[in-house]
Amino acid sequence: MELKLGDVQTTALIPLAVKANETLRPNPRIRDEKAVEIIKHLNIDTKPYDAFMSHEGVVARTIMLDRQLKRIIEKEPESVIVNIGAGFDDRFSRVDNGRILWFDVDLPDAMAARQKAFEKRERVYEIAGDALKDSWCAEVNKVLDGRSAKPVFIAEGLFMYLTLDQIREFLEVLKRGFPGGGTLIAEQNNKLMAKNEKYHDTVKNTKAHFMSGTDSGKEIAALTDGIRFIDEHSFNEEMKKYSVRGWLFAFFLPKMNDRWATFEWG
Repeated sequence: MELKLGDVQTTALIPLAVKANETLRPNPRIRDEKAVEIIKHLNIDTKPYDAFMSHEGVVARTIMLDRQLKRIIEKEPESVIVNIGAGFDDRFSRVDNGRILWFDVDLPDAMAARQKAFEKRERVYEIAGDALKDSWCAEVNKVLDGRSAKPVFIAEGLFMYLTLDQIREFLEVLKRGFPGGGTLIAEQNNKLMAKNEKYHDTVKNTKAHFMSGTDSGKEIAALTDGIRFIDEHSFNEEMKKYSVRGWLFAFFLPKMNDRWATFEWG
């Protein structure tokens, strides 16, 4: 397997490095053997991409989203899940029940790199496409096979790199492409971090820039008609369980961490 870093956005290395290093710990809180394999083949120094706060944040968000998806799948065993901006994510392996349909969507260069790293799997579809354009929606709909379950869309590490206008475009794409309705679970950055990105312990080591932030997911729902805000949960809820430093961060800077926000339409 040959992977060139130019094939993907550098920010994809942050969760990849964290998941690989956490998996190799004596008592890992999350496991991602594919991340370990990819990091080994890339042969890169993970230190710039795996500082303490980012490490704990990625672990927390992974645990929280895995748990939420497992609950959804338990209620609807034939769930359809669409992973927007998939990067090297291997969440399917952790939540699969043998019946779900899973779609990974990412830009063409990122998808080309992903397809070098992942073998083809039953019930998993890889789609190269721009989240802000409609074409990928048609590809998803072609293989839904009449399933009645409304699709669940996840957007991890995506919204902070989009402007609010671009997030609005994305929501409009979802509504047009899936008029029957669906659920969106999206990671939310906060305004304070967006303004102080130079202090972020890992993103500052990339060429990426935070383009937006919100104080509440309600601000996202207000961008366009028909999107309902359901709830949101700070990564602090999970992160504070594991270290004094994480607890102190949650106590003194409760609004600084990212959140998982859930939305519905239809």
